[in-house]
Amino acid sequence: MAARSVDARMEVSSLPISPSQRGKLISAGYTSVASVTYVSPSTLARDLKISEDEAVGILRVASRRAGLDKIENGNPAIMNGAQTAWDMLNEEQSSVCITTSSSNLDEILGGGIHCKEVTEIGGVPGIGKTQLGIQLAVNVQIPSDYGGLGGKAIYIDTEGSFMVERVLQIADACAVDMLEYNNILRRDSEAFQVNKQSRDFLDSIFYFRICTYTEQIAVINYLEKFVSEHNDVKLVVIDSITFHFRQDFENMVTRTRLLGEMALKLMKLAKKFNLAVVLLNQVTTKYNEGSFHLTLALGDSWSHASTNRIILYWNGNERYAYIDKSPSLRSASASYSVTAKGIRNSTPNCKRVKLM
Repeated sequence: MAARSVDARMEVSSLPISPSQRGKLISAGYTSVASVTYVSPSTLARDLKISEDEAVGILRVASRRAGLDKIENGNPAIMNGAQTAWDMLNEEQSSVCITTSSSNLDEILGGGIHCKEVTEIGGVPGIGKTQLGIQLAVNVQIPSDYGGLGGKAIYIDTEGSFMVERVLQIADACAVDMLEYNNILRRDSEAFQVNKQSRDFLDSIFYFRICTYTEQIAVINYLEKFVSEHNDVKLVVIDSITFHFRQDFENMVTRTRLLGEMALKLMKLAKKFNLAVVLLNQVTTKYNEGSFHLTLALGDSWSHASTNRIILYWNGNERYAYIDKSPSLRSASASYSVTAKGIRNSTPNCKRVKLM
């Protein structure tokens, strides 16, 4: 018997319910069928300002459309995609990471930024978040012969901080690094000659400029289709995930729901296409035990939206990265610097340099 499967891409506009009910769902932030099926009747009734009986009816229709209901002969729907823990371990050990260009950072990250995971990187302004995002968008293109993924990157810019001149600087440095690496190994054969120029790096970064939170949601909804058509994409950077959701929202319940749905889609994207998702985040102040301290924006509930969480901070005149949360990495910190060439190891008495 063929089993139905959940299709998270189905929109609520496809549900066989009344137009007014569809309108209320969309207005309350329920844009996909998947977002409806995992809430309780009381929550849905409160959000849509309808009776609980009506909410139960909507949930029943949504569950049936998503394939979560009982199917013929009373057999439950079968969930596809199961794998053994042994297979998962082999996949993890054989996966290739994206280097940060700082061996110190790579060491605490277990080799670099991992594919199939969502990594959140946050810190104060000027700490180097965008610099790191650009560095990763360049480094993901390093050919496999040089220990890279040979992939392409998607860069979603919500703040207007992406500077193509800076990308060119980092790309130039990366090309030089590969040439030096080639010379050290004395690879004279044609197969190992560096043939990636700075323009090639720029051609392999797909850039999206986002000006509103609705545009951000639309682009993230479009990512699965885009990546399926560009299967060499191995990195998605969102700089920053926070910006429009801090400025344009008054209804925190709706904001939390939209962010949760967006995080779910990004996690599924990383798993399905074996790519890395990097979310850059801002900081805010939080009052705790009689004092204020800095924390990453979007609240405690958002902290569960990523696999790994890295906080960038200043320690005197040095930049540091701290692993705040990870299921596989131990808490650790490492210093790094932002140079004209990009992200590098911190050097003694390093100074802030003019990048442009």
